[in-house]
Amino acid sequence: MSDRITVGQLYTGPITSNLHNRSKAGEASNVPERPFAQVLEDNLLKLSNHAAKRLEQRGIELKTEQMQQIGTALDKAAAKGAKESLILMKDMAFIVNVKNRTVVTAMDSESMKDNVFTQIDSAVIIS
Repeated sequence: MSDRITVGQLYTGPITSNLHNRSKAGEASNVPERPFAQVLEDNLLKLSNHAAKRLEQRGIELKTEQMQQIGTALDKAAAKGAKESLILMKDMAFIVNVKNRTVVTAMDSESMKDNVFTQIDSAVIIS
């Protein structure tokens, strides 16, 4: 895939199976249905303005497949109760706000050298 990330666009995360399993009419359900807009918002991976600028400055182009990998890593971090996570992918690093599913900043291998990552409570390594 040669899709590029463009500033100002939103990308979907993995589709959860419970979106496809709607209860039939008349059946009682213990789980209240959320509005579609809320479900969509919860599954998007967003970029902060700061992250978008860093991606542009550092010449980092994320493909659709890479965005999906970040989304999957984000889901794993959320399942463990993470709030701010460092996601390491090959020669890139991303600080992500797990609750908001927002990439806060992005670094390439050159920017990562001799850096200390602070204010994170977890790390996910994508191989």
